[in-house]
Amino acid sequence: MSNLARKVSEQQQQQVEQSVQNKRQVKIKKYWLTPGEKIIGVVFAGMVCFGATHIISTQSKLYEANKQLQMVQGKINEQEKVNEDLQVQVSQLSSYDRIFAKAKEMGLIKDENNVKVVQQK
Repeated sequence: MSNLARKVSEQQQQQVEQSVQNKRQVKIKKYWLTPGEKIIGVVFAGMVCFGATHIISTQSKLYEANKQLQMVQGKINEQEKVNEDLQVQVSQLSSYDRIFAKAKEMGLIKDENNVKVVQQK
């Protein structure tokens, strides 16, 4: 009986090995993502990269425009200061007393009898 029991156990082991081999052969590889999902993922990643690049380039253009605007605004402020200084000089130089003093230096005299009035039509 020992031979018979041994043969039965060997047959059972062979059957188990064959079933294991069959299972290994039948085993289908399962991928985490299908090829379609991979393509969609790559397209999505590309769109995200393109969008990020587009946003960064837009921000840099906006920064440059603001920088130029600030430079122009600074130049305008400087020119306004110059204009105000010149306006003050004009008001000082066009005062009646100064004009009268310059006229006396040049030899002009004020003669009220020699004044003619011009009327507008």
